[in-house]
Amino acid sequence: MDSLGNVVFEDQEIENERLELTDKKANYILGPNLTLRNCTLVLKVSARRLSLKQPRFIDCTFEVKQELKNYQSWVAASLKGCRFKGRLTGCDFGLWPEYMSLPWYQHGSIEDCDFTEAWMDGCRIMGCDPSTLRFPKWPCFTFLDPIGRASELSSVRWPGRFGRVTVEELHTQPAPTRSLTYHAPSVAKRMETTPEELRAVIEKFDCIVY
Repeated sequence: MDSLGNVVFEDQEIENERLELTDKKANYILGPNLTLRNCTLVLKVSARRLSLKQPRFIDCTFEVKQELKNYQSWVAASLKGCRFKGRLTGCDFGLWPEYMSLPWYQHGSIEDCDFTEAWMDGCRIMGCDPSTLRFPKWPCFTFLDPIGRASELSSVRWPGRFGRVTVEELHTQPAPTRSLTYHAPSVAKRMETTPEELRAVIEKFDCIVY
């Protein structure tokens, strides 16, 4: 760790290692020119303590030990064949060059990744094909092509405030949005409904994975 509290991984390839990013006082910077293969990354820091600058993760496992909230910087990483475990809220993955003009945001990608052991709420896949991904099952649920299917999804009555607040606003998501995942119990609490009432409507659509 340098005098500013930065722990930097750059200009190297790391294979078959376990990296524990858990020091609350450290700022972890991954990249540029970093490739990790078959590594396990244990994340137990807040979003502001983790910076990604175009790292490549291949067949890595991410163990998120502290809820990672509102973390858009995954779109500055290339993710292939990776697995995610733990709580992810408001996180974005994939390609979203409009998010920031910095060079590492122009090369994000995600494919063949597995979120089945993750807990996701308000998470998006941007600019990449979600059909190569495995999403968490119920009580999580995932809208595929939420912008393209927005009018169809708003054509039915949703319980509580979910229709008015979320479904009717799907068309306003950023253009690269390819999927959108929510956690039903958390949604139910915010939107004055129940997971069961949500599921009754979700089951009517083939563009929702649950």
